[in-house]
Amino acid sequence: MKKLTIKKALSTAILTVVLGGLLVLPVVVSAQGTGPTTFDGGTNYGLDQAGSWGLGTNDLQSTIKNVINILLGLLGIIAVLIILYGGFMWMTAAGNEDKVEKAKKLIISGIIGIIIILCAYTIAQFVIAGILNATQPTP
Repeated sequence: MKKLTIKKALSTAILTVVLGGLLVLPVVVSAQGTGPTTFDGGTNYGLDQAGSWGLGTNDLQSTIKNVINILLGLLGIIAVLIILYGGFMWMTAAGNEDKVEKAKKLIISGIIGIIIILCAYTIAQFVIAGILNATQPTP
């Protein structure tokens, strides 16, 4: 039986989230058609019909923002689990220096991952806010 490493488990989890997002996102954003007017004589691109089918009625920017927030949240949970696993390894090392060093590396990697995820979240929020401000209709 093959040994499942943290790297393989993490890459499998990320791949699952990305492929799941690629399969779900077209369903969320494919609400097209003619519908009642919204603002400035435009159409709502079938969002009313999508709502009657049980699909979301958010616009594309909100949907993308929600997807990014969910993905970064899942990555944050994975980083915390890596830190917890490193702490568990350290506590069960029983004085074995190799296990303690491996546990320290896992904890440091998890902390670096959380820092990267928080930076990515901040950058994503800034970019999304800029896009939303640039694409909002002016009254």
